Amino acid sequence: MKLYSFAPATNAQRVLMFVAEKEIDLPVVEVNVREGALFEPSYLAMNPFSVVPFLELDDGTCIGESVAICRYLEELYPNPPLCGVTAKDRALVEMWNRRIEIDGFMPVVHALRNVSPGFKGRVVPGTRTDLPQSGAITERGKAQFGILVDRLDAQLRQHAFVAGETFTIADITGYFMVETARRIDLDLPEHCSNILRWYNTVASRASVPH
Repeated sequence: MKLYSFAPATNAQRVLMFVAEKEIDLPVVEVNVREGALFEPSYLAMNPFSVVPFLELDDGTCIGESVAICRYLEELYPNPPLCGVTAKDRALVEMWNRRIEIDGFMPVVHALRNVSPGFKGRVVPGTRTDLPQSGAITERGKAQFGILVDRLDAQLRQHAFVAGETFTIADITGYFMVETARRIDLDLPEHCSNILRWYNTVASRASVPH
């Protein structure tokens, strides 16, 4: 089993942090995404979506999508649990992780892809198209980020971590949402003291990729 990754890619970093939290000895293959390696026939045969990360199992099966990879690894390596223990825990972790992905993480990812010159011609992940970048998408993504930050701050006023009192995959997703937002000059507002406290706590974990 090995993980195909690209160090600067936020979604790859999410999985790498998850792996580090569980102390899994997992070989990592760095893919030269900038040079278009994912569009080569050998990679397309493994992952037709042409994005990283993806996990190749010993039987040749390939699993893409960060959360799907993490769910698989959680099944193989249940300790420490990062997706919840009880049915209620798992539901709450899923709820918050999805909410962060939909309302914050993906909006800032698309905001970045629609403003950064490096993403010209590939605003849709895993593609090479002439679809133009859109400043309107960037501005909307920034606004969505602000709305979610306020909601997370309210949640973190009552809890140590996003989904409760235990560090989970939802905190990993939230952390990299903030890191992606910083690439488009969005930072956490000073009045959101709870999310600032949480962010500093997560950032200090040894599992954060550097």
